[in-house]
Amino acid sequence: MKFSRRVFTASAITAAAFLSACGGGSSSGGGGATQYERSGDRAIGSAEAPVTVIEYASTSCPHCAEFHEEVYPAIEENFIETGQVRFVFREMLTGSPSLAMAGFMLARCAPEDRYFDTIDLLFEQQQAIFQSAQSPNGPRGEFWNIAQTVGLSRDEFNACITNAELRQAVSEAHDQAIADGIDGTPRFIINGHVLDADRSGSQLVYFWNGEPLRIDGETVPATVDEPTFIAILNHFVSEAGGEASMEEPAEDATSEGTE
Repeated sequence: MKFSRRVFTASAITAAAFLSACGGGSSSGGGGATQYERSGDRAIGSAEAPVTVIEYASTSCPHCAEFHEEVYPAIEENFIETGQVRFVFREMLTGSPSLAMAGFMLARCAPEDRYFDTIDLLFEQQQAIFQSAQSPNGPRGEFWNIAQTVGLSRDEFNACITNAELRQAVSEAHDQAIADGIDGTPRFIINGHVLDADRSGSQLVYFWNGEPLRIDGETVPATVDEPTFIAILNHFVSEAGGEASMEEPAEDATSEGTE
């Protein structure tokens, strides 16, 4: 899987006419936070978890959607829900910036405990949103369908997309991500250090804290798939004194149907 999408500064983003803003929404990381979080972060999972994963993502980034459809469910079930991982989500405007802006504004307008549900729906409906954006009526209908699903009324939805304050807040979140040195999505930080892809010899592998990430003495290929992320999270949980939450899928099982 290709690892990242090019980013844009928020000042260079021109949103579609109906996407002038949303309103409301706050951090869903109640009940404490880890040392790696900052005010306004949205997080799921125990603040006492030994491993904190921060994802920078865009609702209009296809590779982010692939991660959330193909990898994230296993992370949620086997690491987040078991108290081993705290997962923090940070917003960026990559892919189609105007559609990402609309998606994040809508997520912030949803009830606080439905923020992550809204993000999931935006990823699930990403292709439908892309297609509707090319139609004469535009994508507003797709966003309204998601708004209804997470409990917004028509009036709340209309107020959401005409509130300028939240548009500014999403732009600031994007600019903060750039200031953090993040240049594409999806991008992950694990326990304070970026999980990055770089060359080690002839291979593209993951680096962490400036060195190639090694598990059982072997470097880790820089792929964004379920077996790789299970192995990575098991490694960090074990390093932090926890217990692996799930077995890594057998290689022959995961490679079936591939070339």
